[in-house]
Amino acid sequence: MIALRPEQQAFFDPKPSAEHHAAPRLFLGLRVFPSGKNHRPVGSSDFLPHHHPERIRNGEWWRIMAGQETAVQANGSRQAIRFTRNGVPCEVAEFHPRTTLLDYLREQMRALGTKEGCGEGDCGACTVALGRMRDGRLVYEPVNACILLLGQIDGADLVTVEDLAQGGALHPVQEAMVAHHGSQCGFCTPGIVMSLFVLHEEGPRPLDKAMIDDALAGNLCRCTGYRPIRDAARAASAEPSATAFSASRTDRAAALSALDDGGDVFIGDDATFFAAPANLASLEALCAAHPDATLLAGSTDVGLWLTKSLREIEKIIWLGRVSELAALEEGEAGLAIGAMVSHARAHPALARLDPDLGELMRRFGSAQVRASGTVGGNIANGSPIGDLAPAMIAWGAKLHLRSAQGTRAMPVEDYFIDYGKQDRRPGEFVWKVALPPLPRDHAFRCLKVSKRFDEDISAVMGAFRIACDGRRVSAARIAYGGMAATPRRAGAAEAALIGADLDDPATWQAARAALAENYTPMDDHRASAAYRARVAQNLLIKALHEIAGEGSAQTRIIDNRAAGAQAAE
Repeated sequence: MIALRPEQQAFFDPKPSAEHHAAPRLFLGLRVFPSGKNHRPVGSSDFLPHHHPERIRNGEWWRIMAGQETAVQANGSRQAIRFTRNGVPCEVAEFHPRTTLLDYLREQMRALGTKEGCGEGDCGACTVALGRMRDGRLVYEPVNACILLLGQIDGADLVTVEDLAQGGALHPVQEAMVAHHGSQCGFCTPGIVMSLFVLHEEGPRPLDKAMIDDALAGNLCRCTGYRPIRDAARAASAEPSATAFSASRTDRAAALSALDDGGDVFIGDDATFFAAPANLASLEALCAAHPDATLLAGSTDVGLWLTKSLREIEKIIWLGRVSELAALEEGEAGLAIGAMVSHARAHPALARLDPDLGELMRRFGSAQVRASGTVGGNIANGSPIGDLAPAMIAWGAKLHLRSAQGTRAMPVEDYFIDYGKQDRRPGEFVWKVALPPLPRDHAFRCLKVSKRFDEDISAVMGAFRIACDGRRVSAARIAYGGMAATPRRAGAAEAALIGADLDDPATWQAARAALAENYTPMDDHRASAAYRARVAQNLLIKALHEIAGEGSAQTRIIDNRAAGAQAAE
């Protein structure tokens, strides 16, 4: 643990009690409090510098942080994470790499407003907001604290439900939830408030029902019902955001910028560590030295390995500080998406390629999952039911990998060898995925079928790229997820579709029947094998009807292509 120097202790606590000397301190830049479950919770008044003008004035806060002697290893790596809590600089060291943000909030910080429900990123009771600098602007997004690891908040501004009320006044979202009776049992309320807080601070004006529903798709409420919660969201957004929180953005951004030292982070030893390299060269060296380490992107999957499978992962390399992996490049050559580009960031760019890709991304998990999960992570883990891989395979995307030995590229379909096995060599990591432009004589469709429309894993995901010579099919790329041990192309169906007439559905049936040669789906709790086989056939026929000219308003329950196109704007 890191303790304050005597002069810093005096600044923050002029008359320290005997209790204050009895336990090590966890944070810098906060009013000092001991760790442990027997001490009082920490509220917003403990964190907001403007609540203590007599103690923090004229930039003294930042000078204290700048003068702190952070523990640094011989190789120059920082041995602590740095972040801000509601705008106030903090530093934490000596934590186990598997520590989740939720556990740290509740068990160490005693910030008990953030709840634990599902422990897998579905219910949203643990929602908090993280703000990060992006293109010169501080952007806040909701995340699930139950599966996000503590080390991942390095370089971010952490805001929890305790932090929203400032100067004795509730945030407009909190006021609206009270006025519109948006809470009954209250367990889910902190998470809902945090999701609406981000929508209020970052969302457009005015809000419509679809925007509110998207923001709340990752928050489960079992007793209140969503009508009063929607009403609260509308009421809170009726006026432009002019809160004390909004007014402090410049100071918060300055605080984060002051903490960015551009160096590597390494907490632990060679046997057990949380590492966050700051550039590609450091990442390549670390992966070469520890090829057995778990590479962590957004933790939307690895987090469940810890909370549900209870895996005892000892070495974690988080890729979130490598700026080169967060590049998103659009141009005449197509779209290149860095491995650490989140689903939320990739959404508009993919929607510009095709509306169906936009709608696929909108239905990808929840706002919390899309803010944390990454394009590279979704492909790299090789899940047979991941939504992106079939779409990338059908599109003809290439996966680029990198290591200390160099780089290589392959079609996305070649990356998946078998269940749980991918073509990634020791010390290698996913660098980016590249999607070429779609030629004018090609059409693309991707269709997802799941038990719930929002925030659900696919039972079957089908993606189709069809080239035509006039009205006859001249080439086809067809891929499915949920139909085999890996995402896979349907080679027999592709061959059977060549020469089919878009104006004669009878010529499509050979390809429909050929799907049985490509896949032997399994029975599980999401769907039976027979259901999957039938749905896969129906998705192919639906895609062909649309490509032949029938509008998606006639073929789909919701006109998803129109909705997907809106995301490109």
